[in-house]
Amino acid sequence: MAAADTPVPTDPPVPELADRARACADRLRDADRVLLASHIDADGLTSAAIASTALARAGIDHEVVFEKQLDAASVAGIAAREYEVVLFTDFGSGQLDVIAEHEAAGAFTPVIADHHQPAEPDTEFHLNPLLEGLNGASELSGAGASYVLARALEAPADASSTDGSTDVPTDNRDLAALAVVGAVGDMQDTDGGLVGANEAIVADGVAAGVVEPRTDLDLYGRQTRPLPKLLEYASDVRIPGISNDAAGAVSFLSGLDLELKSEGEWRRWVDLDDDERRTLVSALIKRAVASGVPAARIDGLVGTSYTLVDEEPGTELRDVSEFSTLLNATARYERADVGLAVCLGDRDAALAEARSLLRNHRRNLSEGLQWVKTEGVTHADHLQWFDAGSRIRETIVGIVAGMAIGSPAVDRSKPVVAFAEKNATELKVSARGSHGLVRQGLDLSAVLREASQSVGGDGGGHDVAAGATIPSDRRDAFLAAADALVGEQLS
Repeated sequence: MAAADTPVPTDPPVPELADRARACADRLRDADRVLLASHIDADGLTSAAIASTALARAGIDHEVVFEKQLDAASVAGIAAREYEVVLFTDFGSGQLDVIAEHEAAGAFTPVIADHHQPAEPDTEFHLNPLLEGLNGASELSGAGASYVLARALEAPADASSTDGSTDVPTDNRDLAALAVVGAVGDMQDTDGGLVGANEAIVADGVAAGVVEPRTDLDLYGRQTRPLPKLLEYASDVRIPGISNDAAGAVSFLSGLDLELKSEGEWRRWVDLDDDERRTLVSALIKRAVASGVPAARIDGLVGTSYTLVDEEPGTELRDVSEFSTLLNATARYERADVGLAVCLGDRDAALAEARSLLRNHRRNLSEGLQWVKTEGVTHADHLQWFDAGSRIRETIVGIVAGMAIGSPAVDRSKPVVAFAEKNATELKVSARGSHGLVRQGLDLSAVLREASQSVGGDGGGHDVAAGATIPSDRRDAFLAAADALVGEQLS
């Protein structure tokens, strides 16, 4: 993405974070060289791409590295690289206790742009919505925090170069497109659209001409899936006779007065005009009502979609949900370099490799979800859990747990805790809840942090989704502690 030559707006996208963002930006400008460390999911990859682009536009020399998890060992490895300043994106807040030890020893100065629950102690250059009363699970993602930092890194209109000439102000609003991908990838649009500080970023994207929000059918696959598959896989709404029913989806579509095939091939949602879309949505709603689907679920059929207008129609990159899934298919299989390259604009070799990884990712997710459906979950008093061992990759077990929440395989009235083998001595733990449970008091970040630390591990995250690492032989003790904590929160 190229920086625009138009004047830069002076208003910060999230005023509550403006002072913190400026302080972080000033420290980065003062550094000779910066190490940028980021997480490996869609939010982490977009966070890194936003920050890397902004650093490059500001003329700040830097290197990018990715970590599956920020723990004592990975922070020590980062410190060993001997950079004066380390910029952490989409993690770092929850690991401040570990980072502070290296900061105190003079190993590096941390600059953090994150949205996870902060640990003690705080640090000077810390950009996190939670520190200013904003919800990091629903109002601003890691990519959003990086975007706020990127806007603060824009050269002021009166900036002068060393030869006395006036620089053209940098406009980083085009990076709002990646920030929206990160927010949606972090599931911050689950109530029908992005809210809070995320809305201000969307507005920047609209102003920059890179994002187009619209009220639309709220199903995954609008750009790429043939219509029967779009409806068959719509498990969040679960319309009897259509959802998870290939023949039923085809029968439903065949009964509509629409041209639904072109040259013998099923059309996609993106191929329909507005009148055709309204006809299809109306028919879906009527079928849902007749089938007894609850009104709240029916409302979920329609939401806000976000289109990246510079991307080719009908591709995974045009719709932010599909873009985020493509990114998850890269770094979670040790190819963060591919995901970063796609975010930075590579539409040739990197995109081809990402699509290949995506096919493998979808197969693994399908097999993982099928395993959960077949094996079932074990119910404790206040949560439910499954242990996939080595059958589900530890980098995707959290995604499978989230998919299971939306399927008949689990009870939506309880959070689900998933285990997968990380190595010979440790288990990866992923927990997922619902926003309804969060409104009742659920905070999985606190649950996983306290329960994991009680058995010699560590964890954290968000109220609705969190993760941890624990010793393999302490699973049952962890479960007992987590179940008790959830019970206290929801009592």
